[in-house]
Amino acid sequence: MCRSIKTLRPPYTEDVTEDDVRAAALQYVRKISGFRAPAAHNAEAFDRAVETIARASEELLGALQVRGGR
Repeated sequence: MCRSIKTLRPPYTEDVTEDDVRAAALQYVRKISGFRAPAAHNAEAFDRAVETIARASEELLGALQVRGGR
């Protein structure tokens, strides 16, 4: 879907920061909305979507149980 969104779980990435998660959320919202930066009248909805997706992503990453091997 969006090649610039990288995998944020071990073993692919060990030290995931809040900025990493937010950057992935921003890329996702940009992709699905079709806007790199929203117009002023869409900014609130755009920003809210980024924050919601970032929170959901952090929740997901915190809940995943990564097992050894593939």
